[in-house]
Amino acid sequence: MLNLLIILVLVLAVIAVFQLTRVYEYSRSIRNTREEEISHADNKLNAWLMLVWMVAFFIGTIVLYVKYGNYLPPPASEHGVNVDNLMAFNIWIITIAFFLMNGALFIITYKFYYRKDRKARFHLHDNRLEMLWTMIPGVLMAVIIIYGLITWGKMTGPASADALKIEVYSKQFDWTARYSGKDGVFGAANFNMITSDNIFGIITPDRMKVMLDSIDGDISETEAYIEREKALLSDEKIEVLEDQIYRMKRHKQRLMDLDEDQLNGISTWTAGADDVIAKELHLPVGQEVELIFTSRDVLHSAYLPHFRAQMNTVPGVPTRFKMKPTITTEEMRQELKDPAFDYILLCNKVCGATHYNMKMKVIVESPEAYAKWLESQKLFVPVEAPAAEVPATASPDTTASAPASPATAMVVNR
Repeated sequence: MLNLLIILVLVLAVIAVFQLTRVYEYSRSIRNTREEEISHADNKLNAWLMLVWMVAFFIGTIVLYVKYGNYLPPPASEHGVNVDNLMAFNIWIITIAFFLMNGALFIITYKFYYRKDRKARFHLHDNRLEMLWTMIPGVLMAVIIIYGLITWGKMTGPASADALKIEVYSKQFDWTARYSGKDGVFGAANFNMITSDNIFGIITPDRMKVMLDSIDGDISETEAYIEREKALLSDEKIEVLEDQIYRMKRHKQRLMDLDEDQLNGISTWTAGADDVIAKELHLPVGQEVELIFTSRDVLHSAYLPHFRAQMNTVPGVPTRFKMKPTITTEEMRQELKDPAFDYILLCNKVCGATHYNMKMKVIVESPEAYAKWLESQKLFVPVEAPAAEVPATASPDTTASAPASPATAMVVNR
């Protein structure tokens, strides 16, 4: 029954519109006017309606500013205040331009609506107007850019000597943090050392020996297999296996070309043993922190919305910024009246199928709580292996391998 009533109402509405159209056409034929002719009264009415719409439009904009203008939680970092001030400065400029330009648009439309006794004049060019609408935006853009560069410099300038350094490692679809141990020095890392239990590729003497021994074992095993099954293997299969041997020898050569550097009097190959690897990012409140970002695979973007900070993570090119947290997690929970609140680190660049799930919990706490947490964490433990010196030169079976390029043999020391 309800559906029938709805259909009936729709049919009656169509009939009413059709009849109104016929009445309008009949009245126009009586007045002997053409359809494209607009009366002075209609033009004047539309002009006044423009003013009415301008007032309604501006009032609505102000209401939205008042209700939704301050939608972000308070900045939780020292530079976050500067970022918010920069954004507020931009919003004020945009708002002033919005009201001026739209106000001029509506007022001009009202004042110069069509009249039969008036004729518009055409101005081909006006140097003063050209100068006006070129110089004003140009000066404003220069001010915004300079202000933005000053704010950006406060985030990316050199960190202080006592700043806490934390390395943040990104890969599809995961974040991992690395903290230097008591020696305050990050262990050397290289992508050739990456394994399932060493995602940073941290270099230690024991791990280096295990890696080289493993490669030697794989080479010997493959060579023995070729010799043993040579009569049964096709030439194509033998060629594939020999190519694998070549690649393993080249990998070994790259590892042997890595240098053991000294940083603050500490070997970077032994410094990594006391590094801490964690799936949470802990930050002490009130202390400057330098975050160093690396990526294993594709471009990611480290986004810390509550700290007003974002930085791309690029494969092979470490990026960084510094900040000083000012509000602990517990204080922000009280501020927002949300006991379940947590700071988060997000990936803000579409990096693959489950990009939406790439995030890490960030905890800001007192320096004492941070020190206690760091003390309780498991250290990076080298692979158990007999003590032995790492060979300093290539073995005879690697002389025919291709030399490692500087890019692939580079050790990233921090």
